[in-house]
Amino acid sequence: MQYTKLGSSDLTVSRICMGCMGFGDAKNGQHSWTLDEEHSREIIRRGLELGVNFFDTAIGYQSGTSEQYVGRALRDFAKREDVVVATKFLPRTQEEIATGISGQQHIENMVNTSLKNLGLDYIDLYIYHMWDYETPLYDIMDGLNRMVQAGKVRYIGISNCFAYQLAKANALAEKEGFSKFVSIQGHYNLIFREEEREMAKLCAEDNIAMTPYSSLAGGRLSKHPGETSKRLEEDSYAKFKYDATAQQDQVIIDRVAELADKRGVSMTEVSLAWLLSKVTAPVVGATKLRHIEGAAKAVELELTAEEMDYLEEPYVPHKLVGVMAQNTPASAKEQHVWSTGSQNMEQ
Repeated sequence: MQYTKLGSSDLTVSRICMGCMGFGDAKNGQHSWTLDEEHSREIIRRGLELGVNFFDTAIGYQSGTSEQYVGRALRDFAKREDVVVATKFLPRTQEEIATGISGQQHIENMVNTSLKNLGLDYIDLYIYHMWDYETPLYDIMDGLNRMVQAGKVRYIGISNCFAYQLAKANALAEKEGFSKFVSIQGHYNLIFREEEREMAKLCAEDNIAMTPYSSLAGGRLSKHPGETSKRLEEDSYAKFKYDATAQQDQVIIDRVAELADKRGVSMTEVSLAWLLSKVTAPVVGATKLRHIEGAAKAVELELTAEEMDYLEEPYVPHKLVGVMAQNTPASAKEQHVWSTGSQNMEQ
């Protein structure tokens, strides 16, 4: 395993971040393919053995049971100072807005709940899960800064935002003396490269770590034609993100398969090796031991410039999909839908 600093922070993270959305009590979430605690622990333990020290979960994953599984496993299998734990918080609900709960109060409540779920005294990286168009940005940045000042959070990150929003947030933080976002968790992989237009340039200039989710496109970039899985068959959200562009994406997927066969490695290794050349640490979801094992191997694979060009050449522009397409000012009136469980959808 290789390690690097997370943006401008002093956190040392593995180049592979284990995405823990697949862990948690299925009856408390939207996904039938999530793992029970016993099997989640096996994968977390294997990840630690392979050198993974960076784990990403969220309060919205299976109603907090993902956080609970991750927290118990890490307490049993690792020293606290040896792991970097990231979790995410949701926007205010319509009920909170109606009752006058401020952005600052909401964030404190979310932090305290996540700390309880995780069984930890502090969170290494606390991530703003999606832009809240109904809460003033000042309240968000002030609320997050208060949690850093209180020692409950070490650093803050953001997910599912536009480059201008990240720049605007960090400019406000600099002006007010608040903590800045040190990382962005966006949607980025070989068949969805829209982050390259603005976000990647901003991150390179401002030393903000990119830790993208959906790094294997819900398994599409890891399976040869004809191969399938329970998640590919049942993950309706991934189908929503990728089915509309399946034909054009298949050209790239076929090239990944071709290159994997030529190099004698897995498609996972090729797809992630490409992404590792672009970002700090991709978030890789794992629901089988071979998933995290393949991800760990990808760190060792270096693609040639010709191979990179071959994989990139067929790409065509994609429309925004998923959270970024739906969580916009025009749909802010429906924010409460996203704030009550339907954000269990990354990685």
